[in-house]
Amino acid sequence: MVKKHLIGMLHLPALPGAPNQRHELGEVESRLVEEACLLRDVGFDGAMMENFGDIPFHKGASDVTTIASMTRLAMAVLRAAPELSLGINVLRNDARGALAIASATGARFIRVNVHVGVTATDQGVIEGQAAATLRLRKELGSDVAIWADVHVKHGKSLAHASITDEAEDAVKRGLADALIVSGRGTGEATSLDDLRAVRDLELGAPVYVGSGVTAENIASLLDLADGVIVGTSLKADGRPTNPIDRGRAERFIERARSSNH
Repeated sequence: MVKKHLIGMLHLPALPGAPNQRHELGEVESRLVEEACLLRDVGFDGAMMENFGDIPFHKGASDVTTIASMTRLAMAVLRAAPELSLGINVLRNDARGALAIASATGARFIRVNVHVGVTATDQGVIEGQAAATLRLRKELGSDVAIWADVHVKHGKSLAHASITDEAEDAVKRGLADALIVSGRGTGEATSLDDLRAVRDLELGAPVYVGSGVTAENIASLLDLADGVIVGTSLKADGRPTNPIDRGRAERFIERARSSNH
């Protein structure tokens, strides 16, 4: 039986330099390490760390303070919980920054919200930079995997009318290593039709669910996907800015592992 991968979100609060910063980096690191160890202890395979609190996001390259802070935090997670497969997402679409962090720290993959094509977002129009990202990975001699969103949440594709068109371009022309299918926004349910359509392309790249994953729907999602990225439903009161609730995380893992996957 093929193992399905369960990835828990590590949502960072506002980091140094961000408008809403309220916590010193040492405090952020302490909380982050606790949550990473919790994910490991209850049975998650990996974690995705992103600068969720850094609103409003740059649409491209982020500040050097963000890259420095996230590098320190990634190293702290990997020291405390080396068993976790760690992913990096630098919002909104700093693929080169994420790749640099991952390559320097030993993280295994990055999430790229717009890898190919053009997407209209609240940060403006974002163009995929697959050529630059892949060439940087080559220059670094890195084996960090690129997980690309298709019809990314909080955005509207201007280049691909269908999610399947974007998925094909992401893999065949953008050389993405995995694909992520999500709902319209953070915590919103992912369309089973979209998920099935991307899976049925059989592009040779794993397909992950990127939003709206819960203990109640995990079994049906794992029937179609190779794994899931879950955040909001693990948090206290179901709010993404709250800490991970151990009870919610344990219930989620129990449901996921008992679904015969």
